[in-house]
Amino acid sequence: MGLRSSERKLSFDILSFDNNKEDDSLSLFRSISDSSHNRTKSDADIPPTPKSRKKKRQKKKKPTSPSFDAIPEDVVLDSDERIGSGIRFESRSDVNCQSSSYGGSVCTVVAASGESGTSLRQRNVNGTDDLAAEESPSEKQERRSETMPNGSSGGGGGVLTKLETAESLDWKRLMAEDPHGTYPIEQSPWKYFMEAMYSGNSLQSTTTIGDEKERQRVYDTIFRLPWRCELIIDVGFFVCLDSFLSLLTIMPTRILMTLYRLLIKRQFNSPSTAVLCDFSCFIVLACGVTLLERTDISLIYHMIRGQGTVKLYVVYNVLEIFDRLCQNFGGDVLETLFYSAETLANCSEENRSSCTWKFFYDLALATASSIFHSFILLAQAITLSTCIVAHNNALLALLVSNNFSEIKGSVFKRFSKENIQILVYADSIERFHISAFLLFVLAQNILEAEGPWFNSFIFNALMVFLCEMLIDVIKHSFLAKFNGIKPIAYSEYLEDLCKQTLNIKTENEKKMLTFVPLAPACVVIRVLTPVFAAHLPCNPLPWRLFWIFLLSAITYVMLTSLKVMIGMGLQKHATWYVERCRKRKHHLHSD
Repeated sequence: MGLRSSERKLSFDILSFDNNKEDDSLSLFRSISDSSHNRTKSDADIPPTPKSRKKKRQKKKKPTSPSFDAIPEDVVLDSDERIGSGIRFESRSDVNCQSSSYGGSVCTVVAASGESGTSLRQRNVNGTDDLAAEESPSEKQERRSETMPNGSSGGGGGVLTKLETAESLDWKRLMAEDPHGTYPIEQSPWKYFMEAMYSGNSLQSTTTIGDEKERQRVYDTIFRLPWRCELIIDVGFFVCLDSFLSLLTIMPTRILMTLYRLLIKRQFNSPSTAVLCDFSCFIVLACGVTLLERTDISLIYHMIRGQGTVKLYVVYNVLEIFDRLCQNFGGDVLETLFYSAETLANCSEENRSSCTWKFFYDLALATASSIFHSFILLAQAITLSTCIVAHNNALLALLVSNNFSEIKGSVFKRFSKENIQILVYADSIERFHISAFLLFVLAQNILEAEGPWFNSFIFNALMVFLCEMLIDVIKHSFLAKFNGIKPIAYSEYLEDLCKQTLNIKTENEKKMLTFVPLAPACVVIRVLTPVFAAHLPCNPLPWRLFWIFLLSAITYVMLTSLKVMIGMGLQKHATWYVERCRKRKHHLHSD
């Protein structure tokens, strides 16, 4: 009995503290090892009795099965009774319990908080006192930090118990405290179905109600933007055709006039920039046509048609990529050549030698790039002709793969307003190249086709053009939708193109349509030359020369007439549209 009373006294002494002398850092939950250590010291002071010696021998014999002594229930103290050095129980409300076990000991702490103080009560059940006594000071400190979360110490005011966390995660309590029925899991299936029936839009969980802006956006994608996009692509196509006809009609005429002044009138003046540009373009065109005339088209045709490793649409897509790269690079090279021509025409006598060498270097580079581009276009035209002539739906596979890969590569990317303008101009150039390819197919059918072929050619040509128009419209409609481009932007693109037609300087010259007709002209001349040669009469040489001159003159007159009509139409349309845009802007500013 004396040992138990001393243990109870020590347990209360451990939890008691003096508010005037102790700091606030004293923890509520003191470790069991400290109490065990103090108890061993107190036991050492008491003289051993025979009973205690007998108990120690029993513990040494059976260390694995600790015996727990029955601890009688403590008497709950009254509110006025003091314990230790000043801790008392004020009331029995707001009681917090904390249980913890370390090693073989279990400690239960009951904290009761009142208005004027805090009273504590500890029940200690000791199992293996030897293990608790052998703990190191670092393990004691670690156990203290685990006992007191958030670094709170002393007084019991900052201790977070495990019961509070468990109560916060109680599902039944959460459902009971839900006044608005936010969690309808307790409802019956019939009630849930009736609420879904009368809750409004049946797709409200996945869709939202739009506004007038969304409505305008839908109609812009379907109606307003497609026809504006097709309008600017068509105007760009005619601009490219006008440049192509200028290369075949205006340039030869100016060269003949220059040669007439040099040879007949003996006027040896310093060449101007325009003359140097015309002669450089003529040299590039002549070299390209000469090399293409030595190319066996039938050999390339059978090589493309007979291969089985790479499909035709893959070959066409690869050639189209190289076509766009050569078109872009060829424009830069031609600009460099014209700059060298201007420098040579305006240079002084001291710098004439260096300027001449620069001009010839740029001319050689332009010739090489144009010849390479010409072979790319010729191979692309032969591939399209192979798909049209084939009877295994190769043309349909080509159109589907090419056009939908173009949509995939453009629609789901981020484009700025200037990049979309460049893309529109590239589509205009592509439309012109397709026309040149179809002209190549027509010439091949005239030379080699047997039986009725014209109806089939018209059908295939219309299918190619209609698919190209449809894909361009779909591509630009969704490009504008995904990038937030309004249809008025395409009107601005058309205004810039009209100003370019009228040679009006714009704010940004990089927005101009850059088209180099040298490579397409080489391909067309290479294709049409055998057609004219096949229809010449078999007469002596003088008559053949006469018919060559006559057919060339007729072709020149026809091309010149077409050039005049297209050029005048473009000039008139550009003047009207620029004036219309000016009036609209003036009207908007006046408002």
